[in-house]
Amino acid sequence: MYEWSETDLLIQDAIRQFVDAEVRPHVEALESGEMKPYPIIRKLFAAFGIDQMARESIEKMLAKEEEREAAGPDASGDSKKGKKQGGSLLGGQEGMGLILVKELCAVSMGLCAAIGVSLGLGATTIMARGTLAQKKRWLPELATFEKVAAWALTEPDSGSDAFGGMKTYVRRDGEDYILNGQKTFITNGPDADVIVVYAKLDEGDGADKRNRKVLTFVLDSGMEGLTQPKAFKKMGMNSSPTGELFFDNVRVGKDRLLGETENHEGGDGRDSAKSGFVMERMGVAAMALGVIEECLRVCTAYAKNRKLWGQPISDFQLIQLKLAKMELARVQVQNMVFRGIDMARDGKTPSLAEASAVKWYTSEAATDVAMEAVQLLGGNGYMREYHVEQLARDAKSLMIYAGSNEVQITHVAKGLLA
Repeated sequence: MYEWSETDLLIQDAIRQFVDAEVRPHVEALESGEMKPYPIIRKLFAAFGIDQMARESIEKMLAKEEEREAAGPDASGDSKKGKKQGGSLLGGQEGMGLILVKELCAVSMGLCAAIGVSLGLGATTIMARGTLAQKKRWLPELATFEKVAAWALTEPDSGSDAFGGMKTYVRRDGEDYILNGQKTFITNGPDADVIVVYAKLDEGDGADKRNRKVLTFVLDSGMEGLTQPKAFKKMGMNSSPTGELFFDNVRVGKDRLLGETENHEGGDGRDSAKSGFVMERMGVAAMALGVIEECLRVCTAYAKNRKLWGQPISDFQLIQLKLAKMELARVQVQNMVFRGIDMARDGKTPSLAEASAVKWYTSEAATDVAMEAVQLLGGNGYMREYHVEQLARDAKSLMIYAGSNEVQITHVAKGLLA
């Protein structure tokens, strides 16, 4: 893939019209927290039939899995393969999904984060590791965004060292588990209806706490002992509610343990989370592309209209250099997005090292472009009216979001040296 298809461009135009009509007028309210992102997202899903597409995809996937389970392992000759099959929440429309991501990030990145975490991490983890009963229980309403999911891994003392430093734990209590601990920087955390939580199993055997088994549970809002405080105040990505979660002796049955076994065939929770890392980091490329495209749009128009010493500033070579560098970044980041689409369509998954390289490069490119956009607009760039100051704040979050760039560098190096 080297360019958007005619269909892709039609979809892009339609989404831009929706964003201009339904998102841009409410940016101030979204940024201040006065307006939640979820009603707009549901309106978007309904307008483009994304909810119906997801509903049909989930129904087909669940029906096939139910048939396989009813037939038994001998019918397919490969029961393990059947269990691992998951499908896509967008029914294979990866291009449409990434166009949606970049167009939202051009105006209000938090909307994209709210969708990405709920579907790309929360629902996808349940789809990949849940039993048929668990998928039936949670996926239909999550896939259509009737309900919102959070994905709770990060803790106050274990950001980059997510697993080694994890202190949230569960202990067995008869057939149930008792969950205790705290998570932080959780996207959708304050408002989530469904929460995917990673916790270490405390077997009381004196085992090294860093290496204890990690289990994955699904909680519902309102459970006794679960607290979802108000959202944090942040530098950027303010239309995405981010907060803490507290677990105080939350009783969870085995039916909430993903896979309903401590010995999941796909490994423990670490493997589940690492799979999520790849998806999340590849998605950052589309988020970055949205920021870069919007900065170019604003800066090109401004350079043509802003006059200095009697001529448009677009006549000055230093301004042309800034615009040319923005365009170079756009082309490079877009090519990374195209590669991700091609791999998805071929049924291939990038390595963790490749996903980390993509995330590292594209997040830095978006931040550099956004800061140059502020500089190009001068005093106006520092004012909220021109939008690039918000883009700069939002872009900076991409260098921390989905794992800090310092951690991405180590993954790239390890991939080279393995």
